[in-house]
Amino acid sequence: MYKLITCDLDETLLSDNTHVCERNKEAIKKATDLGVKFVPATGRGYDAVSGTLKEIGLYNKENEYVISFNGACVTENKSNQVLRFDGLNYDIANELYKMGKEKDVCIHVYTKDIVYVYNMNDDERKYMEKRHRFEEIDKADLSFIKGQDIPKVLYESTNQEYLRDIAKEMGELANKLDVSYSSNRYLEFNSQGINKGVGLLWLANKLGIKPEETMALGDNFNDLSMIKAAGLGVGMANTNPDMKDQCNIITKADNNQGGVAEAIERFVLNEDNN
Repeated sequence: MYKLITCDLDETLLSDNTHVCERNKEAIKKATDLGVKFVPATGRGYDAVSGTLKEIGLYNKENEYVISFNGACVTENKSNQVLRFDGLNYDIANELYKMGKEKDVCIHVYTKDIVYVYNMNDDERKYMEKRHRFEEIDKADLSFIKGQDIPKVLYESTNQEYLRDIAKEMGELANKLDVSYSSNRYLEFNSQGINKGVGLLWLANKLGIKPEETMALGDNFNDLSMIKAAGLGVGMANTNPDMKDQCNIITKADNNQGGVAEAIERFVLNEDNN
């Protein structure tokens, strides 16, 4: 039986309206009643997950967890207690910020409490307002947050080809980073060796759960590390087509139709989905 489920939020657990559908809520409740750990694994910060935790009944609960910032942080839901943190080196984060300015992309710089955003357009502002606490900036560099923890930096553009070109041009800097893509608009940078898969395996080990007893659910490339690390890697019907063949299964339902519930019903609750 799968004892630990890690699950991406946007475009996976959450419908396009940024909420959890009733089918997903019911399946998660049944699984957690059996003692299964349901762990959101997100590129967001842990504070930004509180609304979703309330919807699925895991808010401020002891012995329940969140993997955030693409694996840079693992917290216990009770009082958001940080159990593990591995952020970016300041000099690397500052270099990424300056490079992003030269490339004329929107830049997100994450701290534990807030996202600082440079060069934000109206579309991105609307997208972020539903998901994060953020502050728009126009700074020459990141000296104003030097000394703070910086979990990750990302570039935003709806031109995915342009983002991939930027990644190819990064040279030696890319070797110091864990690079991924998400939401068909983000190029994300974490510290080297930090990703959702590492977060999953670290938490499973802490809880005494074997890797083969874990399930991971996602839809995009920042989820791929945990999909490949888990005993069962599940992609939603709306998963990026370029990574579907790297998932163990693809659900029939997408994020708006309860794809997460479909996987839980089939592989945890042993219900017939046909």
